[in-house]
Amino acid sequence: MLWGTVEGEAGAPPANLTVAAIDGHPFGAIAFTGERWALPEVRLVAPILPSKVVCIGKNYADHAREMGGEAPPSPVIFLKPSTAVTGPGDPIRLPPSDRVDHEAELAVVIGAPARDVPPEQAMRHVLGYTCGNDVTARDQQRADVQFTRGKGHDSFCPLGPWIETAIDASDVRVTARVNGDLRQDGRTSQMIHDVPALISFMSHVMTLLPGDVIMTGTPAGVGPIVAGDTVTVEIEGIGALSNPVVAK
Repeated sequence: MLWGTVEGEAGAPPANLTVAAIDGHPFGAIAFTGERWALPEVRLVAPILPSKVVCIGKNYADHAREMGGEAPPSPVIFLKPSTAVTGPGDPIRLPPSDRVDHEAELAVVIGAPARDVPPEQAMRHVLGYTCGNDVTARDQQRADVQFTRGKGHDSFCPLGPWIETAIDASDVRVTARVNGDLRQDGRTSQMIHDVPALISFMSHVMTLLPGDVIMTGTPAGVGPIVAGDTVTVEIEGIGALSNPVVAK
């Protein structure tokens, strides 16, 4: 597996994009090997395998209401294991569950260690952004009254298709489609706690390491997925992440 940079004009079709191989990893000064491939010739995998995936619950007021409550005053943190991470086109594998939901989210990738960071310095620690899907076995979440089992299954954290390093993600559209039908449609400007606030809050709880991922919460419209579905999370300025759904 190699790291690479996608080159070409924003919005261009994949056939017009190339991937330039990076020597080593992107956490630090970037050097290129000189190897290049057309984007359709490479297989994209999850653009990161973090030490931890830190997630935020009920960070959109409309989602909090659809879940039967109000948004809490402070961010609610939970973790997904790194083994839940999967990439573009990889299947979401359904465990035995009465209901598994999609949750489209902006995912923040940490680029430099962050500990006790004030909000005004938080963005210095961001490498970039990608699309995320906080897949959730809703019945297990409710039965356990905490989130580890319901959100921690293998394949329950699709990420991709790449890390976008050159956008302002403070007000971008976030959507989820199932088999082409629009389910979720929100904007990151609707988040109760914005990205700098989340990084600062988390960094006062735990050290954030390069490659760690912050899932920033989901807008309203979460809903069930079943075997045979295809879920697509799309974020303006980043791209689209699609995953088929299969029985485990």
